[in-house]
Amino acid sequence: MPRRHKGTKKSFEPSCRCGINLKTFIMKKRNRIIYWIATIWLSLGMVSTGIVQIIKMEEEVDMITGLGYPVYILTILGVWKMLGVIAVLIPKFPLIKEWAYAGFFFTMSGAAISHLIVGDEASTLFGPILLIVLTIVSWYFRPENRKVVLINQ
Repeated sequence: MPRRHKGTKKSFEPSCRCGINLKTFIMKKRNRIIYWIATIWLSLGMVSTGIVQIIKMEEEVDMITGLGYPVYILTILGVWKMLGVIAVLIPKFPLIKEWAYAGFFFTMSGAAISHLIVGDEASTLFGPILLIVLTIVSWYFRPENRKVVLINQ
């Protein structure tokens, strides 16, 4: 509980040596940890599925044709996933990161919807939905230096 001085309404939060409010410092650190955990898992998921798509594994070819898509879409999806992971992981270029996150969201939501439309088992939705959640968490908790700054507000 914050301490109060007699006769004042101000409360004093403990602060670290650098003068930053300790609560703010802890929240920022927590957000950074959440961001990196979600981003690493998102990146691993996108890279692993991207590789499988680029090399056109038999199971992936069967799945994509079962959804009604041509096989060449695997190469396109795989390459874009790899480029998206690079964009999300490298420093700077916040606008490119926004596009990568949007691409991940649209790709994975499209995958989930495609599985639903053709009547696939519910278990086929786990991967796409997990990657959608990781995309949203990574995007939401990204540090300030990885966000687009709006100039005219």
